[in-house]
Amino acid sequence: MTLLENLKKFPEFTTVPDEQLQWLIDRAEEVMYEQETILYKPGEPADHLMLLLEGRVRIDNGSSGVGDELYMYDPHSILGVLPFSRMKSFPSRFVTHTAVRMLRLHRDHLLGMIQTCYELTASLVQQMTSRVRYFTKQAQQNDKLASLGRLSAGLAHELNNPVAAVVRSVDTLSTHLRATPEAFKTVMSLNLTDDQVDCVKTVFFKKMDQKSAGETRQLSLLERTSLEDELTDWLDDHGIDDSMDLAGPLVEFSFTVDDLDWLLDKVDDTNLAGVTNWIVNNLVTEKLVSDISEASKRISTLIGSIKNYTHMDRGGGKEQVMLADGIRSTITLLNHKIKSKHIELNLSIPDNLPAVCGWPGELNQVWTNLIDNAIDALPDGGKIDIVSLPDREFVLTRIIDNGTGIPDDIRDKIFDPFFTTKEIGKGTGLGLDIVNGIVEHHNGSIKVHSEPGHTEFSVCLPTQ
Repeated sequence: MTLLENLKKFPEFTTVPDEQLQWLIDRAEEVMYEQETILYKPGEPADHLMLLLEGRVRIDNGSSGVGDELYMYDPHSILGVLPFSRMKSFPSRFVTHTAVRMLRLHRDHLLGMIQTCYELTASLVQQMTSRVRYFTKQAQQNDKLASLGRLSAGLAHELNNPVAAVVRSVDTLSTHLRATPEAFKTVMSLNLTDDQVDCVKTVFFKKMDQKSAGETRQLSLLERTSLEDELTDWLDDHGIDDSMDLAGPLVEFSFTVDDLDWLLDKVDDTNLAGVTNWIVNNLVTEKLVSDISEASKRISTLIGSIKNYTHMDRGGGKEQVMLADGIRSTITLLNHKIKSKHIELNLSIPDNLPAVCGWPGELNQVWTNLIDNAIDALPDGGKIDIVSLPDREFVLTRIIDNGTGIPDDIRDKIFDPFFTTKEIGKGTGLGLDIVNGIVEHHNGSIKVHSEPGHTEFSVCLPTQ
């Protein structure tokens, strides 16, 4: 097959006259490469239009791991620089996936092509438009997946803790309830008057209500140990078995020796052991039920944050967005990462902050990228301040960290596509480019100010 016949198999060249394809052939060079040959590394100049005649070429991130491949070019694909393209360098690694044969045309010939080969130029410009459209869509999708990926590990950890607490408490409660029949026998054998029963109920529910209302003081380990010893000694002195097992739950609900003295005075010695065991048995049940309730609420909060973040159960159109909801949901989903670096996070958003008009899912991507970048930039024990305030017909949100800052020589590049300072495989360089695009899509603006100890991203969004 001749080169001309091969070029006519390219879908883009079906309407291009033969003489223009021959013009291309006359000025291009035919090259061949073996399998797994690195054609270009990231950052190398993009000086050639490449027409893939045979074989396959892949774009990858150079890490040679699972998920390394970014895109695969099949035979009769067009690669590299195109007419009117501003492409100066390759953003990723180009590698031959199989043995390859291609035509390469140096960019110095593109001006002559534009001047003399209208149909050929038009087909390549159309290819460039399709390429931009595809890679823009792919970049947005990849950034969404990257955002979810950054959240997934922390979210799994955050969900695992309350789930484990529920399972643990349910198992303990099940074991505990098996002892109820024996405890019931003891209660039935008690000889209590109605007034004595009312006294037991009074002290029991008083301690329960204090615990539920958070009125009990948090004890230090030393204080707790000391109080347990006091209660154990008191129970031993009054001939009550299993005093050490009983003392822990009593301390948990802030019982003191004075409370036990009051109880003894009301129910007398013969009923003390049975009443104390009944109280402790119900305190343990209450504690386990409370633990299950708290863990379930935590799970519910996390699920609510996920739904808010992903904007489930709502339409996909533009709407009035309360920024506080999206920012708080994002913080909840990044909480594990924040805690792992012992970061102090301060959130200041007034209750009367105006809503902005926009797409909640897109705005949550903005907060995810900016907050996650701030976390990555901080050492252990760093600080992040997030402040939202009304600013005339706009809402200004500032995300500030006290990290080392952005060096002067790269500050102007941070919003460029594919620019990243992270290691290969840990950053696509798309995050801030996507952020910038989303903010512009909302007719807003984003600015950065950075110096050592203070980096601030300011996002200004219109309320209308």
